[in-house]
Amino acid sequence: MARIDVLSPPYDPDVAAYLATTMPAGQEPIRLFRTLAQNLDMATAMWPWARHELGRSLTISLREREILIDRTCARCHCEYEWGVHVAIFRERAGLTSAQVASLTSGSASDPCWVVEAERLLIQVADELHDSSDVSDELWHALADIYNEAQMLDILFLCGWYHAVSFVATATRVEVEASAPTFDSAASYS
Repeated sequence: MARIDVLSPPYDPDVAAYLATTMPAGQEPIRLFRTLAQNLDMATAMWPWARHELGRSLTISLREREILIDRTCARCHCEYEWGVHVAIFRERAGLTSAQVASLTSGSASDPCWVVEAERLLIQVADELHDSSDVSDELWHALADIYNEAQMLDILFLCGWYHAVSFVATATRVEVEASAPTFDSAASYS
């Protein structure tokens, strides 16, 4: 059961204006956005950063972004945010069923990962989750592939989705009806 109420229509005009920016026209905002709107000043302040993380200004590809997000959310045990991203971005990111299963409960050494950069992204999400740091060996391997701007985006993306995972999990946001669950990912492999 949700610990913070998820707002429902009709919305206050300021809340409606914020929520209108969060989803494509005609789509009901997801539960997380309707939860965050309980603190409208915070939600509004966060939104430019969220748009960067999900937008064209991010310096890594959509596929790389989704690998990092899915892995980070899975490692944080945040079924809500993981499910939203798998439901919305899996196909656009070109993630196979085996890759989704691996991101959920596998490792960078799983045979579905044939691109070195993608294995490194999984490793960086794991190291940041486990130690809040990146080893020198991994840093140098990443730096051979990614420039400094990309490295900063990679680090902040993992941190951002730790924060999102903490909020979604601690507030007990209910998994969206259209989103997969961790159990369904296990059946992918």
